[in-house]
Amino acid sequence: MKARVHVMLKTGVLDPQGEAVRHALGALGFEGVEAVRQGKVIELDLAESDPARAEDTVRAMCEKLLANTVIERYSIEIDS
Repeated sequence: MKARVHVMLKTGVLDPQGEAVRHALGALGFEGVEAVRQGKVIELDLAESDPARAEDTVRAMCEKLLANTVIERYSIEIDS
C-alpha cells in the first residue's frame, strides 16, 4: 500500500522559500504571480493492507516526525 503526505506551512507562517520562488519567477518574466507557498510531498510504501490502519500509522508518523505541527499542516492520501 502506498501513502502520500502533503506538508505545507500553516496560513500566516512566513514562507521565505516561497517568496524566493515568487521573486525568481518575476525575474524570469512570469508576471502576475502574487504569492507562492512551497511545501513537500513524502511518499511511503507500507506493508499494511488495511487502509484505515495505514492512515492511522501515517498520521502517527506525521505527528511524531514528518510534520512540525506547530507551523505546518498535512494531508494524507492512501492508495490501496
